Formats: sequence, structure tokens, C-alpha cells
Amino acid sequence: MADNDVSVLPSPTPEQRRIAAAQFERANQVIASGNYDYGIQLLLTCCKLDPASLTFRQNLRRTEKTKFKNNLRGSRLAMLSTAPAKARLKAAKQSRNYLKVLEHGEEILVSNPWDTGTQMDMGEAADALGLLDMAIWLLDQARQKDPNHAPLNRSLARLFEKRGDFARAIVLWELVRKADPRDVEASHKAKDLAASETISRGNYEEAIGGGSMGQPAAPAADKPAGKDTTDPLAREAKPIEERIATEPTRSSGYIQLAALYRREQRLDDARAALQRGLGPTGNDFQLTVELAELDLEPLRQNLALTEKKLKADAKSEELRKIRAKLMREINARELDLCRLKAERFPNDLSHRLEVGIRLLKAGQLDEAIKELQAARADQRLMWKALWYLGHCFKNRNNWRLARRNFEEALQGLPANEDSARKEIMFQLAQGCADANDLPAALEMGHELANIDFAYRDIGRLLDEWQTRLQQA
Repeated sequence: MADNDVSVLPSPTPEQRRIAAAQFERANQVIASGNYDYGIQLLLTCCKLDPASLTFRQNLRRTEKTKFKNNLRGSRLAMLSTAPAKARLKAAKQSRNYLKVLEHGEEILVSNPWDTGTQMDMGEAADALGLLDMAIWLLDQARQKDPNHAPLNRSLARLFEKRGDFARAIVLWELVRKADPRDVEASHKAKDLAASETISRGNYEEAIGGGSMGQPAAPAADKPAGKDTTDPLAREAKPIEERIATEPTRSSGYIQLAALYRREQRLDDARAALQRGLGPTGNDFQLTVELAELDLEPLRQNLALTEKKLKADAKSEELRKIRAKLMREINARELDLCRLKAERFPNDLSHRLEVGIRLLKAGQLDEAIKELQAARADQRLMWKALWYLGHCFKNRNNWRLARRNFEEALQGLPANEDSARKEIMFQLAQGCADANDLPAALEMGHELANIDFAYRDIGRLLDEWQTRLQQA
């Protein structure tokens, strides 16, 4: 491997995140006024400051496409103007400098946001950096121009399999097989995935349409509202559509319409409704949040399917790996979303609490501690922040601080939080036992056993700890 191989994505500093958030806010303002070029430059800066943020890239790509009125080709001079950047991208790809591949790729897409080859290179780089969700999004965007591009569909199918999204993977493998019936890999993959119980439910044919995987060619949200009066959903949507037509700059109508479609599991229509509102509302923040939440839904559904599959086949290492990857992807996207909320609403410390929890899940303990310590300033959040701080310090092998935070969390716990009370008591008992403080472990363990003797096998643990104490 080359010495300049960049396969680890550096985490942005708090100052870089602050600057990126401010630039993002400013970008939304200037884009709403129609100044697309300035907005694009601001969003490019956001992407450089925080390369892992999918939200920044989504807004950048949406603005670029709006600038070119979705003509599917970008600037007429794109081929000439992007030649130097393409040369830099190829050099970065050869030297495995994946971060630079993403940077140079964005330079190219400013002139042509539908450049298939560039987006495929960026998808490969994002995957190498561990940004699986971003890699999938990049290739999914590339499909807008050519949904039957076999190499593109093959690459995206492999990424969906890697994420555990078997439903969409089988659609793409079928497209590859149709493009070349002699393709052995595509034939085998299509058959194998079709036989899997993991994809036993879902209407996959809808995704074979002309649009990207997440956006069908003609979403229901773009059809005239209330045309089919026999459809109960259309009747419900009609007054909402009428309100949107009357007040197109208010986000509430688009959100309500998306919620209606989401209730019926018509996620593509819900997404189309939200995206329809971005232009008239000037990229309203709440619409951006709703879109991010909606994009999490397929991941959560696939996690639920994988969990169900694991119950039937508990020894499957492949399913365990898929579950772990899905959980990482979900946590990473939730972290990104929570950070946006925390930066947007700095006085609402509940968002910093959520950021801290997800940093803890990601193993970024020092950053998690900073966020959780900030969140405990809110009396309503204190006990929960202390609880997770206890876990942070325990994972850092600092039982003294872990115990202190667990004990303070227990003291401040609301009376109705019975499940949290039992878990904190268990953590204190187990932690004391691991630290060889057996008298304290037995005391807390007996308190827990008095509440729920069956909780996490505390009865057996008490016997073990008592035996250890006698032997000592």
C-alpha cells in the first residue's frame, strides 16, 4: 500500500463543526434568494470541513441540479472545464487518497452533477472510508441519468448487500441480469437473494422504474391530488394538497402530506412530498430533518428483518455481521442528524444528550463525555446524562468516575423510572464486583434482588460473589 494511502477519515474538530454549521445556515439563506453559485461554494466548504456529513452533500447536489434545471447534463462546457479536476481525481484514486477523491469529485459535479463515472469513483472512495451510507447515496444519485447502467447497478447491488438491504439488491441484480442474460454472477445473486427469507416481504417491482432506487419515476405526490376519488388516501391527501397550493412557502403542509404517505408505508411518495417543499420553503430546516428521518426508515426495517432472521438462525455469523453493520450505519446517520439539531438549537440540551449517546455507541468516548457533561446542566436530563457518563467512564476503565456517575444518576432518578433504576443498580453491583469490591457489590446486588430477583441473573451472581468473598 502506498505511503500516502488515506483510508481513515479524520473527525472534524468542534470548531470545524461550528464553522460548517454556520456556513450551512448561510448557504440555505442565499440559495432561498436564488443565488445558487454562492450557495454551492458555501456547501462545498461544508463538505470539506465535515466530509462524512451526508446532509451537506445532499443539499449541495440538490442545489446543483436546481441550478441546471434538472437537464441531466449540467453545463454545456462541462467536458472541457472539468478535465483538470478529473485528472486530479484519477491521480488521487491511484494513490488511494480517498478523501481527495471525494473533494475532486465534488469539484467536477459542480459543473455536471450527473457525471456517472465521477459518482462511481466517489462511491468507491466513500466505501473505502467506511461511509457505506454515503457510498450508496452517491451511486443511487448516479442512477437518475441512466437507471439501466449495468456496471453502476452491479456496484450498487454489492453495497446494498453489504448493508443488508436485500430488497434493493435483488432489484439491481435483476437489472444487471436483464442487461446481460449470460452474466453468471447476476443470475446467481438474483436466485440466491430471491430464495432468502430476509426479503420475503416488500414490493420490489416499484423500484425497477426509471428513477433512482429511493425515488420512483412518477411519485404519487406529483400526481394531481384527489383525481381518484375512490382512493381513500387520495381523498385524505386532497385538502392537504389544496392547502399547499394556497400556502406553498409553509413547511407544515408538506410534512403533513409526507406523514400521510408514511403511515401507509409509501416511503417514496413521502420523500417526494418533502422534496417538493424544499424549493418553495427555501430548504426549510424541518423538511431537511424529516427527509433525514425518512431515509433512516429502510435501514431500521432491514435491521428488524435481520433481527427476525437471527432468531431463526442464531448461529449465523453472516447475519450477525449484517446486523452490526446496520446498527453502525443507523447510529452514524442518527449522530449526523442529532449534531445538526444541536447546532441549530444550542439552547436545547436534549440534542446534545442524543449526540453524546450516539458518540458512546460509536466508541468515541472522550467526545461523548464532553457532550453528556454539557447536557447534565439541564435538570430534566441530568439523571440520564449521568447514567451514560457512567458507561463512558466504565468503557475507559475508570471505575471510580463511572461509579460516581452511576450513583448520582440513581439518586436523581424519577420515581417512575423502574427499568432504568434496575439497570443502574445492576451496573453498580457488577462494576463493584469487577473492581473486587465484593461487599459493595453484594449490598447493591441484594437491593436489586429485593426489587427483581430474576433481573439479569442477579440471584446467581450474588451466590458467586458471596463465594468469592468467603474464599478471600
